[in-house]
Amino acid sequence: MVDLLNHDLTYTADEMMTVTASRKLSDGQVCFVGIGLPSEAANLARLSHAPKVVLIYESGTIGTKPEILPLSIGDGELAERADLVVSVPEVFAYWLQAGRIDVGFLSAAQIDRFGNLNSTVVGGYEDPKVRLPGAGGAPEIMSSAGSVIVMLRHTERAFVPSVDFVTSVGFGRHGEGRTGHVGAGPTVIITDLGVLEPDPNTHELTLVATHPGVEVGEVLSHTGWDLLVADQVVTTQPPTAEELMILRDLIARTKEAHSR
Repeated sequence: MVDLLNHDLTYTADEMMTVTASRKLSDGQVCFVGIGLPSEAANLARLSHAPKVVLIYESGTIGTKPEILPLSIGDGELAERADLVVSVPEVFAYWLQAGRIDVGFLSAAQIDRFGNLNSTVVGGYEDPKVRLPGAGGAPEIMSSAGSVIVMLRHTERAFVPSVDFVTSVGFGRHGEGRTGHVGAGPTVIITDLGVLEPDPNTHELTLVATHPGVEVGEVLSHTGWDLLVADQVVTTQPPTAEELMILRDLIARTKEAHSR
């Protein structure tokens, strides 16, 4: 048994981000999970406060409970520990587009002031500086999930005034809204510096919380536009010893398994 009283309560910015994101999931919710940071946060939630959360990956694994973090949506770990495995068309048509997903969990290379995501190219589409992995299921998740949580590290390269390519529509190029999309879109953006939410009227992202030790000015300096700031910016709660223990154990198991 791990001694939580003597557990190291120092934490990294990434751990703070992951814990904060995991807390946004509630027990019993059906969550469509992206690979990377979203997968880490979603599985932390499953292993801590939300044991009955239903995790779905776009490869068709439903109710999966991986022992380690998957390398990709096609990782056999997901299928081995799933309640059900269906085809990719079925998971999109009968689960996502049918309105059975409560929350989507996404990341991206870029996000702009109106919550649009880019995971396609940096630079012009025909002659990009960087060609990224691409859309995958992100556009459909953003369109059809009840709401979407976005996770990414807070840098000027990631937080840009207007994304180079709209892979997944947040609230449109000019904040016009979500006509034609079923879901509510990005309701919260969680970074290694704080938490942003869209303004209910203008849809422009607004800083509503900073992590312990992070000043508002630091967030502004890492944002590529004049970020709106809420009248009252709160401080997020730091990770508990239990949350850190579970997260670090999950990451350690993953590293060990992938090094074999």
